[in-house]
Amino acid sequence: MIHGYPGQHQSDEEVLGKAYDRRLMGRLIRYLLPYKLLVVISLVTILVVSALQLAEPYLTKIAIDRYIIPKDSSGLLRIALLFLGVLTLGFLLRYLQIHVMQLTAQKVMYDMRTEIFGHLQQMSVSFFDRNPVGRLMTRLTNDVEVLSEMLSSGVVTILADLFTLIGIVIVMLLLNFKLALVSFSVLPLLVWVTFLFRQRVREAYRAVRLRIARINAFLQENIVGMSIVQIFNREERNFAKFRHLNQDHLEARLRSLFYGAVFHPTVEVIGSAGVALIVWYGGAQVLKGALTFGALVAFIQYVNRFFQPIRDLSEKYNVMQAAMASSERIFKLLDTEPEIKDPPHPVPMETIRGEIEFRNVWFAYGDENYVLRDVSFHIGPGEKVAFVGLTGAGKTSIINLLARFYDVSKGEILIDGVNIRDMAQRQLRQHLGIVLQDVFLFSGSVEDNIRLGEGRISSKQVEAAAQYVNVDSFVRRLPNGYQEDVQERGGVLSAGQRQLLAFARALAFDPKILILDEATSSVDTETEMLIQDALAKLLRGRTSIIIAHRLSTIKNVNRIIVLHKGRIREIGSHEELLEKRGIYYRLYQLQYQSQERSSAEVRC
Repeated sequence: MIHGYPGQHQSDEEVLGKAYDRRLMGRLIRYLLPYKLLVVISLVTILVVSALQLAEPYLTKIAIDRYIIPKDSSGLLRIALLFLGVLTLGFLLRYLQIHVMQLTAQKVMYDMRTEIFGHLQQMSVSFFDRNPVGRLMTRLTNDVEVLSEMLSSGVVTILADLFTLIGIVIVMLLLNFKLALVSFSVLPLLVWVTFLFRQRVREAYRAVRLRIARINAFLQENIVGMSIVQIFNREERNFAKFRHLNQDHLEARLRSLFYGAVFHPTVEVIGSAGVALIVWYGGAQVLKGALTFGALVAFIQYVNRFFQPIRDLSEKYNVMQAAMASSERIFKLLDTEPEIKDPPHPVPMETIRGEIEFRNVWFAYGDENYVLRDVSFHIGPGEKVAFVGLTGAGKTSIINLLARFYDVSKGEILIDGVNIRDMAQRQLRQHLGIVLQDVFLFSGSVEDNIRLGEGRISSKQVEAAAQYVNVDSFVRRLPNGYQEDVQERGGVLSAGQRQLLAFARALAFDPKILILDEATSSVDTETEMLIQDALAKLLRGRTSIIIAHRLSTIKNVNRIIVLHKGRIREIGSHEELLEKRGIYYRLYQLQYQSQERSSAEVRC
């Protein structure tokens, strides 16, 4: 397990590694193993294409020495046709190689995205508390795309260039050893320029990546909070800040382009110097009769081909460096293990009665600042219990622990006498139904949002659940009924309608334990009666935990548990707690007086 990833700072996103990391490359190669046949085909075609490229200058040598100078037109036609055949075969093989490697890269990208998404689904809720959504989406999209580019073009191109360079060196040495050494005399200068360029472009590339990350973060923040920007008239200030960030990025990009613009002509000049040496020394050898004119032309072509891969170095270096950085981030994510795990041999809990018990539960979100302190209570099967308290008292933490989104720091939680840590998470949550204040709806139809893809729930059951909790009345008025697209987060529905839809969803899954977390606090007046009627139906026959600020909605529960600063301070019915004149009584008085003032203001 690699520690430290969840709390990673935004700037860590742009840490760049080496252009080649053997450890990371070894892990990446494992994704290629299922497609080793395709990889072998691609490598073989690379070798053949490289050999064909080496043959072209040699064919030029033969054409000049054997047929052009001796004026043999018939032989020249044959060599021209052979040259055409080599070009055609090279084209076909290059097409095959590109197609096969692109196909392989897409398959690897599919496998990797599937693995990352599956891993994310296993992660604990605490992981998502500490990792921004944008960062995780970047892993699934941009980072995987960068690796795909490396597999489809970066590595393959480098291998092809390597084979070509080695082949050119061997052929040139075989053709004329001395002339080859003269040609290679410019290599020390080329190596020094390349090393210098690599250092400069690394710094420039890091600067560009860092600044584009700042722009993305600023854009995300401003687009999400556009209503706040406009209501507080911050458009000009934010525009000025964005202009500064954009200018900073422009300057970094121009520096990066400058190094590329200098490097390419420098390589051209060095390459031209190599050609000039060949013309000078090789020309003298031709005049002496120690070298054929065709060999001299072939040497010039080989030298030009030798420098071409080096000219493309900047692009390949950036691709490889970005790929290593992306793979580092992806593998850190994949190596981060879930904090909440199923036991090796979970206790089977196909059916439950709905009994809940908290025994001396302590809980803190990652440190010793406990939000629950020695909490103990028992809820019998079918009992309805409400939790009340000020914000921060620990009410929502009880739900998070019961659903095992987090594990208790000390103590234990039992359902039907079985510690929930001994259950499989999936089976535990099958018996829980949770309706939150902020109802989350997925893109799709009304029916999809009630069923949530569960095949065992039929359309008739969806409609029956909707009718039971008063959803059917407004769904029927939608243009497409149950097939109406609710849009992102349910934009076409009111808050009350979304709440009723959440009730229908919970009823369709028929959980034994129902949890309502502030489920009625944002309901509009028009649907108040529908909500209360739906709630009464939904709670019937189920163990229910209700968290609400509106104390008027929990008068009829069996018991009310009052939390204050993480501890249970009072337990009793609505009437009993009012008689005690304690914390619950003060909360009730505050709400009553607030409602009285609101009513008076409305009357005025």
